[in-house]
Amino acid sequence: MTKNTKIISLSGVSIFQQDNLVLSDVNLEIFEGDFIYLIGKTGSGKSSLLKVLYGELPFEKGIGMLSNFDLSKLKSAQLPLLRRELGIVFQDFQLLQDRSVCDNLVFVLKATGWKNQIEMDNRINEVLKMVNLSTKLHKLPFELSGGEQQRVAIARALLNKPAVILADEPTGNLDPQTSDDILKLLHQICLNGTAILMATHDYRILAKYPSKIIRCIGGKLVSHVSLNEFMEEVG
Repeated sequence: MTKNTKIISLSGVSIFQQDNLVLSDVNLEIFEGDFIYLIGKTGSGKSSLLKVLYGELPFEKGIGMLSNFDLSKLKSAQLPLLRRELGIVFQDFQLLQDRSVCDNLVFVLKATGWKNQIEMDNRINEVLKMVNLSTKLHKLPFELSGGEQQRVAIARALLNKPAVILADEPTGNLDPQTSDDILKLLHQICLNGTAILMATHDYRILAKYPSKIIRCIGGKLVSHVSLNEFMEEVG
């Protein structure tokens, strides 16, 4: 992958929840190393957009590419391959509660086609080092703080060296200091070339860690160059 590689391209896309049109005429380009905030009120389409990108919702209208995958022609059998190109981070962590940190990560590696145990062990150690959790390998999720659980979720998202991380309100269940730590980590990951698309409603984060903003409003996706431009519009 070279610098300025386009990771996501959407053109004229309509996004549905069942039969309900949520967003129409969505146009979006995301390049290697981009950090983009996705904002909007509850129900405005943020999560639906992310779900279309990772194949949870069907792609029904428009042109869409994620890496080398044509989202309009995606088959269910291709989903594991698509999800090797991206990482997903959720608000509620979605860790397997009866498995250790290590076993949570092993589960994802096996689900995405890894077979060699030594290679899996090495990759798990690498990603846990990246999120400063090398000593938590054998802990169960309930033994970790909320911030540590989200770091495990980020480590899980990094396992397959994704081109992009889709983060859906990743700080929504965290206190401000822990949220700041998670944002610093995500921005550091972005500096290493991984694109980040992060849904959030926390304007404090937007102000403290400014980056490009796109907004779901009135059934449309609107781009804002800066936080100041956005704040001027919303008053």
